[in-house]
Formats: sequence, structure tokens, C-alpha cells
Amino acid sequence: MRKLLNTLYVTSSNSYLSLDGENVVVLRDDNEAARIPLHNLESIITFGYTGASPALMGACAERNIALSFMTQNGRFLARVVGEVKGNVILRKTQYRMSDNDKESTKIAKNILIGKVYNSRWVIERAIRDYSLRLDVEKLKRVSQFLANSLRNITKCNSLEELRGFEGEAATRYFSVLDDLILQQKEHFYFNGRNKRPPLDNVNAMLSFVYTLLAHDVSAGLEAVGLDPYVGFLHRDRPGRISLALDMMEELRSVYADRFVISLINKRVVNESGFTQKENGAVIMDDATRKCVLTAWQSRKQEKITHPFLGEKIEWGLVPYVQSMLLARYIRGDIDEYPPFLWK
Repeated sequence: MRKLLNTLYVTSSNSYLSLDGENVVVLRDDNEAARIPLHNLESIITFGYTGASPALMGACAERNIALSFMTQNGRFLARVVGEVKGNVILRKTQYRMSDNDKESTKIAKNILIGKVYNSRWVIERAIRDYSLRLDVEKLKRVSQFLANSLRNITKCNSLEELRGFEGEAATRYFSVLDDLILQQKEHFYFNGRNKRPPLDNVNAMLSFVYTLLAHDVSAGLEAVGLDPYVGFLHRDRPGRISLALDMMEELRSVYADRFVISLINKRVVNESGFTQKENGAVIMDDATRKCVLTAWQSRKQEKITHPFLGEKIEWGLVPYVQSMLLARYIRGDIDEYPPFLWK
């Protein structure tokens, strides 16, 4: 088990990152704003366009520190990737399995079992905790639909079938996501998923947090030697981290969605931190983005008992552990990929 180190988030658009010895230095208007030892970091995410020095990018690549560049709105731009250090046999096996529909379906099926199972238990947990404030019958109907979807998914024999059942399950799950928002309903509501651009405050937060989760999953996959760009459910597309998108499916509801809803219900964020542009796109301001990032880092430190390993680990290690389990399956060490089943 690797140590869960920190992620450095650089949110100011006029910050430049450089290397000084074994430290990353954050410069703002040519003045040193922060200095952090590289050995304390597992990843760096910077929002803005000023950039980073070639020396720092090289040092991050050598030390396997994920360095990602985002726009101010949280859209992924680029990622520094060093020399491929993963097991070449593992990756060649991954590529062969990705090209095999039967093998891809087997892995994708377990991933979607995890996704639908976790989506259902997000709803069941809400019913348990807030039964007096929710339309329990409505939520129970959706929960039962997801339970039926699980049974259908286990019988699937093709990727197309899987995508069909997954799409129906996601639609039903999202149909009650707004019910789970119990505070600030006037400004935080969810009438359906929209992106590129997000058109309301909740979708703006979801898009931002999904980007953070994709970064963490991609880093976990690379750490165990897998290629995050070659997936099983999401097929190959230039520049798309298909396997990371696969793996984060089972974590979206239980990790990202619950996180966003908790920030709203606990009033950690409020409507003043969001702005709507002329084209309808909604963006977060710097202060709200920093608030979300701070809370995200804190959530990553919280401990849970991993359902397969039976060990207590930090939430932030879940993407790494699931990547490790997938690598073990691809190597033939275990009979099937065990999805993350939260309850």
C-alpha cells in the first residue's frame, strides 16, 4: 500500500511553477508565494495558463508526480507523462483484452455492477437518513429499478447491451438526484446532467469534481502500470483517458455526487460563488473553487473499510486500490475484477 500524499492545487491564474532544488516554487508576479518539497507530493493540478518550467515538468516525470493543467473553469488541458515504467507484459495483455469484445464485456460488466449498486445505495442511504424529508415511495421505486438493472446487467453478453442498461439506470438515478439536495433549493437544483458547458450550479460542481476524480483515477492506473488511455467500456479515442473513465464510473455516485451534495446541504458553498455567462455557462469563482478543493482534499483523507480487502484505507486511495485489483485480474492473479461496492 502506498502512502497517501498530498495534491498541490494552484488556483491563481497568474501563478508560475518552477523548480528550486527539491522544491516546487509557486511564483506570483515574480514573487515567491509558496514552496513545497517534492517528496511531500503525489500530484499537482494547476488552473490557469501561465504554466510551469521545463525543469519542474522533468522532475515531476522522473518522480512519477502527476502534473495536470486545467483551465480556470476546470476543463482538462494536458498532463505531463514521463517515461513509461509499467510492466510491458501487463500493458500488452491489457491491449489484447481491450481488443477482445468478450474480455472487455467481462470487465465492463463488473464496473457497471459497481456503478449501479453504488447509485442504489446512495438513494437507500438518503432514505434511511432523511425519510421524513423525502418522498420515500418515489425513491424506493427508483431503487427497485436499479436493483432490476443489476440483475439485467449480470446477464449481459455484449457491450451494447451493457451500455443500454447502464444508460437507463443512469437516467433513473439522475431523476432523483435533485431530491437529495435538501438545502438552498432556490439556487442549487438538478434537472438533468448537462456539460460542455454546465448550465446550472450543481452541474458546474459535478463537472469540476468529476475532473478531479478522473485525475486521481488516471494517476492510480499509471502507478500500477496500466495505460489509462486504453479502456474496456469507453473505447479508444485520441486524447481520452478511456480506462480512467471506465474505472471512475463505479465511484461517481458514492464518491463525487455525495461529496457535491454534502457541500450544498452543509452550506459550504452558496450561490454567490457562481456566475452565469452570456452563453448560459455557469462557472465557479476562485474562492468557491478553493473551498471545493480544500474539502476534496479533506475527503480524500477520511477512512473507510474497503469492501474487498477488508482493510481500513483513505478514500483517496480507493482509485489506486481499484487500479491494483484490475491489474491483478489482467495478470491472472484473481478470477475476476472486484468492483468497489459501497454500503
